[in-house]
Amino acid sequence: MKPEIELYTMGHCPFCRAAKNLLRSKGITDWSEIDLEIEHSYRNEMIARSGGRKTVPQIFINGQHIGGSDDLHTLDARGGLDPLLGPASNQLKQAL
Repeated sequence: MKPEIELYTMGHCPFCRAAKNLLRSKGITDWSEIDLEIEHSYRNEMIARSGGRKTVPQIFINGQHIGGSDDLHTLDARGGLDPLLGPASNQLKQAL
């Protein structure tokens, strides 16, 4: 089963790119992305869903708020990201 990933981003954001690059390195290429530079009306939704955070990216996996890029990278370093990503991440590991 593929994970449901939602990203609130901005096009010029280097942290947004870093988060997406980490997901790609795990074999994940499919996510919903809301670019707040284009879709301003979603900013309040992001703030509410993230517990008041106003910075991008804000990342959700299967409805669970992960946080920003640093949080995603920390989760990965602790071994907690792969279980959330499921088989797509595990298949990439086995191929390497």
